[in-house]
Amino acid sequence: MVKMTSAEAQNQFGKLLDTAQREPVAITRHGRTADFVVSPQDMQKLLDSPKEANEALDDFLAWRKKTRHMIKPAAAELTDEEINRPVHELR
Repeated sequence: MVKMTSAEAQNQFGKLLDTAQREPVAITRHGRTADFVVSPQDMQKLLDSPKEANEALDDFLAWRKKTRHMIKPAAAELTDEEINRPVHELR
């Protein structure tokens, strides 16, 4: 699976869309997976097979529970604006 930071995804949105047509893309923020981008075909497969989707969701929720302790309380309270501001200031 390809990984891109949220800043890369913003700056290279066309590339993100092209890549997602071939394979899922994990979008990371501060080193943690924040989201996934998948092709319409992959999404349809997920929608068509609820059992597999539920297993994937269960795996994801287990991962989130296992890694939740790694998030500092102050970081969990940050807004998207607070996270994006320093990135935009550095550009």
